[in-house]
Amino acid sequence: MRNFLLIIFTIFISLMANANEDAMHPKKEAWPFDGIFGKVDREAAQRGYKVYKEVCSACHSMDLIAFRTLTDIGFSKEEVKALAAESQIHDGPNDQGEMFDRPRTPADFLPAPFPNEQAARAANNGAYPPDLSLIIKARHDGANYVHALLNGFTEPNKEGLVIPNGMYYNPYFPGHKIAMAPPLAEGQVTFDDGTNSTIEQMSRDVVVFLQWAAEPEMEVRKRMGIKTMIFLLIFTGFFIVAKRRIWKNVK
Repeated sequence: MRNFLLIIFTIFISLMANANEDAMHPKKEAWPFDGIFGKVDREAAQRGYKVYKEVCSACHSMDLIAFRTLTDIGFSKEEVKALAAESQIHDGPNDQGEMFDRPRTPADFLPAPFPNEQAARAANNGAYPPDLSLIIKARHDGANYVHALLNGFTEPNKEGLVIPNGMYYNPYFPGHKIAMAPPLAEGQVTFDDGTNSTIEQMSRDVVVFLQWAAEPEMEVRKRMGIKTMIFLLIFTGFFIVAKRRIWKNVK
């Protein structure tokens, strides 16, 4: 029985590996958050939030992100209050023991498009749109992959490849067949700062936003790492000087 389970597990891993190898590798992009000195481009992150809100949130949730954290990407407290109040949440019970609807507050989390997984699948031909809170960390080469996927919707370029109804061709997705329709179109979002909303621009901005969502402590962590390295270098210098003074008379 143990050998049988081992064989099944090996076959499963092999199939998953082949599926991943079948997908085209995304091009490595230059991101503002890359490297030890990387940081969040707050203007891009704000535009990315707008792309998520007006496009992606129709299908994808971000259950781990509270409105109040949007101040980290440059929104003022007043702007966050206004953004939160645009949607309602079912709350309660009140003093009479009844549930009620109220505007969201900064303490609430971003609204989900569906009440449960079954409703999400029913609205998407059986496919379950993943939560995007940690999607950059949940996918290999996450930022480059998501960017490539959003820009990768094309006509099939392989002979004999049949795309079933309700599916779309994307070479960056394992198996090349994806249930998500091309989500972005030129001029789909109007940015407040006047930035031209091309598919490339919107996909880059939403990736910056999703990267921040997946790792909101990134800048603090990197600053702490730099300070730690500087401290260790100075401390090492003190040790070298102390060693030479202590042992200078020993031959």
